[in-house]
Amino acid sequence: MSRDISIIAVRKTYKEIAKMAAAMPINPKPFLNSLTGKAVLVKLKWGHEYKGLLVSADGYMNLQLANTEELIDGSCTGNLGEVLIRCNNVLYVRGAEEEDEEGEMKE
Repeated sequence: MSRDISIIAVRKTYKEIAKMAAAMPINPKPFLNSLTGKAVLVKLKWGHEYKGLLVSADGYMNLQLANTEELIDGSCTGNLGEVLIRCNNVLYVRGAEEEDEEGEMKE
């Protein structure tokens, strides 16, 4: 009897996981196109983070950033200007939050 209950619980868990995964599919190319011209944060597989204006993304998803800053532990370590990031180095890309005048992130 307890084995049947545990099997039902496992099935329910898998169904919940599958339901969550199917809820929000995001196609990466339109997502990148929607971020073009906006501030983005790019994290590389090696842990480096870059914040800048996404100028373009090509068919391979190589990224061109302008006004780029290198971030270590969330703080700016230097301005790099224009940067090209090869696609196979990218862990994720997300829109960067805008800062207010005191340097705090807006919600």
